[in-house]
Amino acid sequence: MTDNKKIPYKIYLEENEMPKQWYNVRADMKNKPAPLLNPGTLEPMTAEELGHVFCDELVKQELDDTTAYFDIPQEIQDFYKMYRPSPLVRAYCLEEALGTPAKIYYKFEGNNTSGSHKLNSAIAQAYYAKKQGLKGVTTETGAGQWGTALSMACAYLGLDCKVYMVKCSYEQKPFRREVMRTYGADVTPSPSETTNVGRKILAEHPGTTGSLGCAISEAVEAATTREGYRYVLGSVLAQVLLHQSVIGLETKAALDKYGIEPDIIIGCAGGGSNLGGLISPFMGEKLRGEKDYRIIAVEPASCPSLTRGKYAYDFCDTGMVCPLAKMYTLGSGFIPSPNHAGGLRYHGMSSILSQLYDDKLMEAVSVEQTAVFEAATKFARIEGILPAPESSHAIKVAMDEALKCKETGEEKTIVFGLTGTGYFDMVAYEKFNDGKMEDYIPTDEDLAVGFAGLPKVDK
Repeated sequence: MTDNKKIPYKIYLEENEMPKQWYNVRADMKNKPAPLLNPGTLEPMTAEELGHVFCDELVKQELDDTTAYFDIPQEIQDFYKMYRPSPLVRAYCLEEALGTPAKIYYKFEGNNTSGSHKLNSAIAQAYYAKKQGLKGVTTETGAGQWGTALSMACAYLGLDCKVYMVKCSYEQKPFRREVMRTYGADVTPSPSETTNVGRKILAEHPGTTGSLGCAISEAVEAATTREGYRYVLGSVLAQVLLHQSVIGLETKAALDKYGIEPDIIIGCAGGGSNLGGLISPFMGEKLRGEKDYRIIAVEPASCPSLTRGKYAYDFCDTGMVCPLAKMYTLGSGFIPSPNHAGGLRYHGMSSILSQLYDDKLMEAVSVEQTAVFEAATKFARIEGILPAPESSHAIKVAMDEALKCKETGEEKTIVFGLTGTGYFDMVAYEKFNDGKMEDYIPTDEDLAVGFAGLPKVDK
């Protein structure tokens, strides 16, 4: 059933068709992601060691690379129903404007107050913290979507929420900050004077605008020095990609309803949560040899961990207090330029996605932010949704691929993730509209500084 007339503009699932289990792509990976290492001993982190930082149930999910499916607790399923299932949209207007024979679909995750996909994992992590009897959680946030989502989840469950927000985003997005505070979160610009690691980073980098790596360091310190608190992370970790698999599972179910098979699947990539969630069931089919898809990760040219990074063990944070993860990285000391896609300003990449990329099961491209905002503006005018800068990286490459189809005459089916809205990113749009936005691409010399700080690990 591929007649255009029979495919609605928005494909919705019924509530009873929503996923009842999360899918763990690691179960189907022949080459498993390398384990997290204790930075002191360089041995794999144990459940006991991780339990000092993360909730117990989340530690189990993090370490399990063989169980294919995890049941979604009923309480989380009920919360999901407040904003899920999210629509899979056929971009008829965009197809017409581009004059392409390609068929374009996007999974829209912006239909909730947090404005993004982040709520899928926030409620899960907050739920397990509450179930464990904790007082609260600490976290970092870049653009603010994750902090907003976690503050919503914590308010719903009656947990305390402390957020360290990357300083440049804290200043660029005051209204995102205020949404978090409205939901009861305590929000601190990072790096700050409130932690030992924050003070150290400020001493070494006076006036720094911060990064996700800095904010992670502060949040971990805050969690491990307070009784009854644990740290939660919005991306990168296996547990987060597991929770975000609801995106891909819903996408696949919606496509299957109409017998649609995608040729190309595209997502923006910072730490990897939305991309990993979107591609998980499709990658599972690819790993099992059942189907083949072209999967593209899109990252900012200013923070090109996959396209220009090294595949090595590195600290997950700038303050070097977190475990070591084997990933594509620019070095934990790399401080990205203050571009306007705060959620993608991370020096590394999910170990799962890094392994898949290293095994050549997916591709990666980097794009400059002025081109990204050109695509975002065009998309907003055509499809009516103001996209987040992060998601606009995927929009840019989806449009590029559709235009290639225009040249070749191929009717490829393209699916991309529209992971959030850009209504709190108006400073960025203002810079673009005023012609004041600049592109920054780090030189090889710039990257060499970060690479020089990589830990020496013989594994």
